[in-house]
Amino acid sequence: MNKFLLSAVLFISSLSFAQVTFNPGIRVGANIAYFSDGPAHDYWYYVDSQNYYHNGSNTYDIKSKIDFYIGFQANIRFAKFYALQPEIYYTRQGAKYESQNSAVASKTVSVSYVGAAVVNKFYFDKFNIHFGPTLELLTDHKNIESPTDADLGLLFGAGYDITKNFGVEARIKKGFVHIKSDQTNVTFQTGVYYTFNMKK
Repeated sequence: MNKFLLSAVLFISSLSFAQVTFNPGIRVGANIAYFSDGPAHDYWYYVDSQNYYHNGSNTYDIKSKIDFYIGFQANIRFAKFYALQPEIYYTRQGAKYESQNSAVASKTVSVSYVGAAVVNKFYFDKFNIHFGPTLELLTDHKNIESPTDADLGLLFGAGYDITKNFGVEARIKKGFVHIKSDQTNVTFQTGVYYTFNMKK
């Protein structure tokens, strides 16, 4: 118990006396997104003399959709091994719906968000691992009716500093809110980041 308390005191002391640095930056990259808990179901119609007829239901297989993300980060470095990084970003996600009915066309579903994350980053020389919660607010959607207005999630990822300012990253982001029926957002992200040096 004494060893544990001593370790905790040393850890807190190292953060207290470390020189805190602040470096803003930008992030940009590709999303590989899909909806979990498939397949999806939908109704399909046909048109005759400008009249719509309900003709049954259809099942879609859910596949990944490629899109992009872009955002800003604020890296607050408390110690050599730890930083807290708030982020604000725009992300386009969704999925591809492949129809199992030859009479119904496949479609691409899109959901776009403005989001925020609070990321904990742990550094091992140039390599880092990071995780944190996310909150995303729906800004646009296509080919999906009345999706949920907000999504809460968690991200986990890793990064590598190629230079002092430039690096690459890869993340998995899992939403926990049902966007439509039982489906939730799952997004794999890969991209780059650039941080700006701030004068003391």
